[in-house]
Amino acid sequence: MSRNMSSPPGPLTRWLAAAVALATLALGGCATTNADGTPRERNPDPFEPVNRGVFRFNDTIDRYALRPVAKVYAQYTPKLVQQGVGNFFFNLGTPTTILHQFLQGKFKEGCQDTARFVMNTTLGWGGVIDVASGGTSLPKHEEDSGQTLGWWGVPPGPFLMLPFLGPATVRDTPARIADDFTQPFRWYDSGAERWFSLGLSFVDRRARYLPLDKTLAQTYDPYAFIRNAYLQRRQYAVFDGNPPVDPNDDEASWTEEALREDDAAPADETPADAASPPESK
Repeated sequence: MSRNMSSPPGPLTRWLAAAVALATLALGGCATTNADGTPRERNPDPFEPVNRGVFRFNDTIDRYALRPVAKVYAQYTPKLVQQGVGNFFFNLGTPTTILHQFLQGKFKEGCQDTARFVMNTTLGWGGVIDVASGGTSLPKHEEDSGQTLGWWGVPPGPFLMLPFLGPATVRDTPARIADDFTQPFRWYDSGAERWFSLGLSFVDRRARYLPLDKTLAQTYDPYAFIRNAYLQRRQYAVFDGNPPVDPNDDEASWTEEALREDDAAPADETPADAASPPESK
């Protein structure tokens, strides 16, 4: 990607560069070396005992509240309605994607997502119908603040398991808060509609993850599986599908292979039927 260097950077550019530099130092400044001077591999999960406690808390809530509701939603809600709900919330997140496409210099993708958002919002009943995917060459993208920070060189930092929200990193946690301000419903507050939409989005997202329950039930350590899968997916997203690969990371390769197999499940298998009650989330 080419950058225009003919004019001096403005105040916003200088501020962004300074913020990225400070975040990089904060997240990467604790690197240590071995006795022979070689870099010591960073532990991606230094807060593991606390994270595991939060994971057990989240799993309890999921097991007795969110998962049963998601199963009922997946089993009894017509598939056409589920598709419309998923389309609506994906379209609602498109302004966030558009913003971060431009912040990463992906102007072509940003224009594509702008056209997709306008088309689906106006012709697709607010995004319920994905008009842009029907016969157009407008691919789907997903970008967020964490990916933008990663694109600018900010490392992810330690892994975190957040109460109610699930896996994150030190870089992605404040990024989620920032992204909340780019959501249209953040500025729409006329009563119960906002909270209803928030609850529906949680249930819809959990229903889409129901097929993964079968894989988690077969893992020796569900917490480690979720942690490794999340870190891999985030790295995959930051590098736009071409992350650096460590050929010696057998555990990571196994996790990614399991996820690919789960994604390749038969299309006619309903989420409720595919899920078996796992011991952990």
